[in-house]
Formats: sequence, C-alpha cells, structure tokens
Amino acid sequence: MSKSLGYIDFTAVKAAVTLEQILEHYGLLAQFKPSGSGLRGCCPIHKGSDPKQFSVNLEKGIWNCFSECKHGGNNLEFVMGMESCTLSEAAWKLNEWFNLGHEKQAVERSRSERREKPSAAQDTPKEREATKPETAAKPTPMAAEPEAESGENEPLKFSLDNLDGAHPYLAERGLNPETIAHFGIGYCPKGIMAGRIAIPIHNAAGQLVGNAGRWPGEPPEGKEKYRVPGKFKKTLELFNVHRATTEPSDLPLVIVEGFFSVMHLWQHGIRRVVALMGWSLSNRQEELLVKVVTSETKIILMLDDDDAGISARKQIAPRLAEHCFVRNFRFPESCHQPDSLTAEHLAELRA
Repeated sequence: MSKSLGYIDFTAVKAAVTLEQILEHYGLLAQFKPSGSGLRGCCPIHKGSDPKQFSVNLEKGIWNCFSECKHGGNNLEFVMGMESCTLSEAAWKLNEWFNLGHEKQAVERSRSERREKPSAAQDTPKEREATKPETAAKPTPMAAEPEAESGENEPLKFSLDNLDGAHPYLAERGLNPETIAHFGIGYCPKGIMAGRIAIPIHNAAGQLVGNAGRWPGEPPEGKEKYRVPGKFKKTLELFNVHRATTEPSDLPLVIVEGFFSVMHLWQHGIRRVVALMGWSLSNRQEELLVKVVTSETKIILMLDDDDAGISARKQIAPRLAEHCFVRNFRFPESCHQPDSLTAEHLAELRA
C-alpha cells in the first residue's frame, strides 16, 4: 500500500518516471505491438479485448483509449485509471514503486508551512475564505458568520473566450475533456484572469454572474490561489445550482465546499451537487436550498473532513434539517475531501 503524506510535487514525479517504465512495472510492454512511432493493444484500464483500442506514444508520454474509457492522459493519469485512485495517490504510488524519495520533501514542507503559517487573526474572515485552497487546512469557523453581503449579483454582459481546456493543471486535477467542456473552464491567457484557470459561476436562473480564477498550482509569492474580481458576492450564490436542479429530484442533493469538488463528483456520476464556495452557509444560500428541496429530499453534507469542515457541519446540519432529511457523509479512512473519493466510494450516492 502506497504512502500518502499529503503534498507531493506532481511535476517532479511525472518528470522522474516515464510511461514506458510504468507499463513495464505493470508487465504490459510485451502485450502491446509497435504501431508507427508508438504502441497499440487492448486497453488495460477497462480490460478491453480489441487490440486497436488503446494507443501509447512513448516519446510524448501519453496514452489514449478509443473505446470504453473514451479519454487519455499522461503517466500519472494512467496509474489513476489502473488503480482507481486520485492524482495524489497515483503520485505517491509512483514514489513508492520507483523509490523517488519524496517522503522527506513532504515532511520538510509540512514543517516549514507550520512554521511560516501566519496567525488567522492577521486576516479578515472574508480574506481567509476568498483565498483558501481547497486542499489546505482551514481555520475553524466562528460559531456564526455575519451575513455581510446583500443585494444581487448582476448578470455579466460578456463571457471569457478562448479558454484553454487542455491546460496540464486540469489533467493534474483528474478532470477529463467532457467535464472541462461541461463546466466551461480553462486557462485564461489575458485580461483580469490572465494566468489562471477561469471558472464561470451562474446564478439559480443559469445566468453568468461571475468568474473565479484558480492559480494553476502553487502561486508565486504575492499571488492568491483564488481570485474573484469585480463586485461579485459569492455568499449570494451556490455554484452549480442551476445544473443540479435539472437532475431527478429523488436523488440526494450533495453539498460540498469548492468548485473542483463539484466537478470531481459530476465526473463520477453525482450530478445533483452544489458548492458553498467556502465552508459556511449564508442566509441567502440557505434560501436557495429551501427552494429546491422538499420534505422528502435527502441532503448529504460532504464538507471536507478537517477541523473547519467538521465544525461547519455541526452548524449547517441543524439549519437544513428543519426543511428535509440531512446526513453527514462519512469519509472512508485516508480520504479527507471529495476530490479524493473514488467511484467505489460514491456508489451509494448513485443508487
């Protein structure tokens, strides 16, 4: 069983191990036949039988399944497919299999972050929530967060064009082309979101009211991970609510914290899912939820399994329980957020 120490440098892992080495690790090289500058054979991920359905380009380090998988990727994504695991788990498996020595780096990084992490008192609650990474530790929420935003988010008169949906960061997050296209996300080369992954945000009526920008990876000093420019007020909206409400009403409504958690679940067939864009539930967000649930609705709180998420669940569950059935999702051991859940973990939500 591979180790999981949290952070690992995906780029360094990909550079250290080739796709050819990984295929050899699985004993697959002998099963593929040369085809031009690459290899072809049966897909080992979905256990196919067509010798032409799976192609490998060893020079570029990419693969593609033209059959049931209907997508391809790099060496890390191949391990994700073979092992049914997350990107981070795949990286740690390669670290273990090929003795890359990233355990020491992860421990040293963790110690350094603990030493350098500023006091939460230095930032306002709004600043902490606006810049929090979806995978980082968060300060425990206050017992009650004030409703600081009012009014409405005006629909935008423009949309961001020419976004690059093939940016490597999206593959690192485990997103396939269908999911990327469905949510309309991509790398923005210019404008206020230049250098970021732009994420369109719609209101309950499906109108575009804002864009969030995620720095692809660890941002340089002075850059925040997330940016929500302009006058957009995130506590007035629920991310993905306009899509979630078109799904069958007898399915559970899943509530998560962040954008990529929504996309991860959607990709695994959990389509009735919304994000708070943080770990607190505003009065307006509660009103939006009340409009889309009945007494028969089941809500599943899938907030991150850390101190802040656990504290937030205790506050949010009783509020929503006044309107419908609510339960907290029990994360399996070693999983602490929706992005790390596999299709097997999520099977009960699709039943």
